[in-house]
Amino acid sequence: MSALSRRRFLTIAACTALAGSGQSLPPAPRMTWRGTALGADVSITLDGPEALTRATLARARLELEAYEARFSLFRPDSDLVRLNTQGELPDLDARWQDMLGLSDRLHRATNGAFDPTIQPLWLAHARGGDVRAARALVGWQRVALPTDARRGVRLAAGQALSFNGIAQGMATDAVTATLKAAGMQRVMVDMGETAALGGPWHLGVADPDRGHFATVQLKNRAMAVSSPMALRLSTGAQHILHPQGRMQAHWSSVAVIARSASVADGFSTAACFMTKAELQACAIRLGGIDRVLLLDHHGTRDTVLIHS
Repeated sequence: MSALSRRRFLTIAACTALAGSGQSLPPAPRMTWRGTALGADVSITLDGPEALTRATLARARLELEAYEARFSLFRPDSDLVRLNTQGELPDLDARWQDMLGLSDRLHRATNGAFDPTIQPLWLAHARGGDVRAARALVGWQRVALPTDARRGVRLAAGQALSFNGIAQGMATDAVTATLKAAGMQRVMVDMGETAALGGPWHLGVADPDRGHFATVQLKNRAMAVSSPMALRLSTGAQHILHPQGRMQAHWSSVAVIARSASVADGFSTAACFMTKAELQACAIRLGGIDRVLLLDHHGTRDTVLIHS
């Protein structure tokens, strides 16, 4: 699959310098690294002395590689590709444990609207396959997750996983944590999901049909945006699919501002299929979400403030 198969559409209209602190100090040197990971363009922007930022970027790139090696659908040697091919991984490290744990929590909190077993259904829509047969394979509850007695994960026959609705967010959080631990205080990490240390950083959010519809400020927060209309599959379906295929998306774009990019990432995907009241209740169950920006198919914008 190409990078266009990713489940979100985020345009950073402006990634400005930090707002003035009221002190007449010269700005810190800025370094930006750009690359790719998990099928997404990546940029990491750091403010600080070059001797520190260069060494810190090297650590961040190692963290990206760790997530790529485990969860990429684009690398034939990744753990995820092996799992989908073989149906089982017998032993999992901490990153896998965290991925499966958060995926399970999101699945439960969203009443099944978030479901990593969507991959066969996505492929059927993308390649013109048997959609009905593929839909029968979807079901997170049939995945044998790790337990105290079993360290691995096992899929039911015919199942395959995609973490495209969460892996970029988890990698963004991991990179941000690595940079913070190294002493960086002003950071912007963007993998489509965006996390900021310090700030405020100013971001513009765009919808694929309506263009720019919001500007947000991030300070020690993360944001993820999902836009179902960013890509049409060969069957004409939107590229963000409901796991049971029961409905089209309620929203043209959903932007989630939260404490972590991983929660924002997964929730923005599922929230496309929720009414305003449903997504507010779900956000409270999940916790760690500040607000949700909504754009409907008529171009009307709404904001949901979460009091959790």
